[in-house]
Amino acid sequence: MFGQKKFSDVNEVLNRRLEEKKALVAVHRGAWGGNIVENTIPSFHLSLEMGGDIFECDLSSSTDGILYVFHDGGEPLLLGCPDNIKTMSSQKIEQMEYKNSLGEPSGVKVERYENVAAHFTGDVLYNIDRAWDCLPQMVKVLRKYPHTLRQVIIKTPVTEEYLEFFSSCPEKYMYMPIVYNMEEVNKVLSYSNINTVGMEVIAKTNDSELFMQENLDYIRSHDLYVWANVITLAGHGRLRLFGDLDDDMALLESRDRSWGEVLRKGIDILQTDWPLQLCKFRDAYFK
Repeated sequence: MFGQKKFSDVNEVLNRRLEEKKALVAVHRGAWGGNIVENTIPSFHLSLEMGGDIFECDLSSSTDGILYVFHDGGEPLLLGCPDNIKTMSSQKIEQMEYKNSLGEPSGVKVERYENVAAHFTGDVLYNIDRAWDCLPQMVKVLRKYPHTLRQVIIKTPVTEEYLEFFSSCPEKYMYMPIVYNMEEVNKVLSYSNINTVGMEVIAKTNDSELFMQENLDYIRSHDLYVWANVITLAGHGRLRLFGDLDDDMALLESRDRSWGEVLRKGIDILQTDWPLQLCKFRDAYFK
């Protein structure tokens, strides 16, 4: 028995939201532009205002153990700095200022994750991504804010280390492993003491194992949700995460041929950079 039933008290908000909406929209790093910077509290609020059901955030740790909401690797673009944030002290990080979408000073500072954990309460759902190298620090913060137990969906790649961590963790946070093939799917299924609510499937082409309908159905047959990324990480199809079904196709060619096909494949959660447009399409699709 997995997630939704075994740990139904923890998963109540997620399960209820999916029952109500049939498919959920997750917003990549919040909704941002101009002086509203990705991975900040204002960007997360805007993503929810646009209709998003889940916002996604990334965590990075300073050298002195403070968690910040930041996707490392984006320092040159966002901070005008060549150094990785994980090599910086909290003192240095908090002296830095984000650049806005024009490359000008935004007046915005990098957000401590603890501020996000304290700020969002109630039925707000969010996904913590890119935190697998600081899981003990993350859980330490989560324990200070018990309401997060029913809110956060945590992702990691599939390794013995991460699976053992969540198996032994006394708090059964919602877990969404990132899987690339059926071997990884079955590895996760071998752990019964983890609150696995679903799996994020990576399928870089239409020939990928986890784009095949029978394998998606296999995951869902274990009472698990399937999360797919329709975000486009590089232009001209160079870096897609769910076959050729992505935001670019939806916005520039046909929403039904892209997002509609994702929904017809039974995907439960779609991660996007365009929440307003996808939410409107989703609502009309299920009307």
